[in-house]
Amino acid sequence: MTLAIFDLDNTLLNGDSDHAWGEFLVEEGMVDAEEYKRANDRFYQEYLNGELDVFHYQRFVLAPLTRHNMDELVRWREAFMAKKVQPMMQDKAAKLLADHREQGHTLMIITATNRFITEPIAELMGIEHLIATEPELVNGKFTGEVAGTPSFQEGKVERLNDWLAAHGESLDGAWFYSDSHNDLPLLRRVENPVAVDPDPTLEKTAVENGWKVMSLRV
Repeated sequence: MTLAIFDLDNTLLNGDSDHAWGEFLVEEGMVDAEEYKRANDRFYQEYLNGELDVFHYQRFVLAPLTRHNMDELVRWREAFMAKKVQPMMQDKAAKLLADHREQGHTLMIITATNRFITEPIAELMGIEHLIATEPELVNGKFTGEVAGTPSFQEGKVERLNDWLAAHGESLDGAWFYSDSHNDLPLLRRVENPVAVDPDPTLEKTAVENGWKVMSLRV
């Protein structure tokens, strides 16, 4: 098995689904607009700066999920997919996924964004394997806590290693595409690291190491 691994936000998507979910909640009046937007924007800037406390952030993101039943949350998510995610889809990303499929590679998304948001996005892209931050569920309701290790920075390496061990696979010949310096721990582990529309820190590192740099934007 040769893995072709993809970050999701600002890589396969032209935008950040996690931040967009917060915007969606604000626009639909499901949270206190001023307070939530201010915090959502602050956390996103901390992520870009490489300063994010992932557990603090995930508690913020997951809190609205704890206040509603699953049927209602799923209806919100369907509206979110249509309003926010569909416009982020990129033709060049679809072509890249098709190219890897034609080569017989196994496709995977690995993302810090939680599974509730990202699972239907992976399904829409036809990607079977998804490693995402796991929201804790008890008796079918979200608790607002994270189950296990968030797939963020070194956590992506840990979660991927667990997946490889469970499936009896390795990273031989693997590809990993990402836009963010937060993914440098995993980019350094694969044979084929690719910087996609990279932030300045990742672009500098990619150039210094001779990694491929590409764009999926129109």
